[in-house]
Amino acid sequence: MSKTVFITGTSSGLGKLTAIRFAEMGWNVAATMRNPDKETELTGYDNIKIFKLDVTNVNEVQTSVDQAVAAFGKIDVVINNAGMGTYGPLELAQEEAIDWQFAVNTRGPINVIREFIPHFRANGGGMFINISSFMGITTAVPLGSLYNMSKFALEGLTEGLYYELKPLNIELRLIEQGGSTGNNFKNSITWNRDDNIQDYDNLMTKVQNLMNHAESSSTLDDPLIIVDAIAAVATGESNKFRTVIGTAGNDLMALRNSVSIEEYLETIAKNYM
Repeated sequence: MSKTVFITGTSSGLGKLTAIRFAEMGWNVAATMRNPDKETELTGYDNIKIFKLDVTNVNEVQTSVDQAVAAFGKIDVVINNAGMGTYGPLELAQEEAIDWQFAVNTRGPINVIREFIPHFRANGGGMFINISSFMGITTAVPLGSLYNMSKFALEGLTEGLYYELKPLNIELRLIEQGGSTGNNFKNSITWNRDDNIQDYDNLMTKVQNLMNHAESSSTLDDPLIIVDAIAAVATGESNKFRTVIGTAGNDLMALRNSVSIEEYLETIAKNYM
């Protein structure tokens, strides 16, 4: 009997590629997005059903989960993929940008997890795969404090839930990806700005140049490698709690683990002086 996966944020990028991969593997796929009326590619798969979902809206989460369960009967794996990035000086961030960063990247997965726990309990188990980032376990790019906050929180949430859900046979996994040529992350970034404050302009330019260079070079990871890792975790081929993907993330973690936190922070900071 085919297994079923529920994926958030499937309108583009990594979420869409993941939905397609699972469909091609023979899984049933509940693909969710904020504007399903605009979707044309995923509708071509018989084993993909699309549901409207804004993960920050608790009522929509409840409705989409109910609809997916009604459509497929049982959900085996939930992938919390929906996310966004707010970059720029914290001083210049608008209140709504701060709240939205937390709402999408942290509260969104909380909403989805809380709604699915009763379903998993009733079925004797299940799995949550939370799509994090290596910036959820180490800081490496200036001006990303809000994004780091949201992913660090997701990491802590996932670790903390391990203890309470393990006795219920509910598994938890983290995928810690870096930048990908397929996730369109740079174009989804909200930048904190204030034309009246120029003190951060030099650092802002360096960070933006770094992102532009990464996108135009081979620095970014092949998104299909990330999809492979997600599939391996979902199928049990890999039982790692954390999967760090890409050269950049693994190199940074190796550096972080080899020196003191003070030395690590100074080493990263020197790249932007």
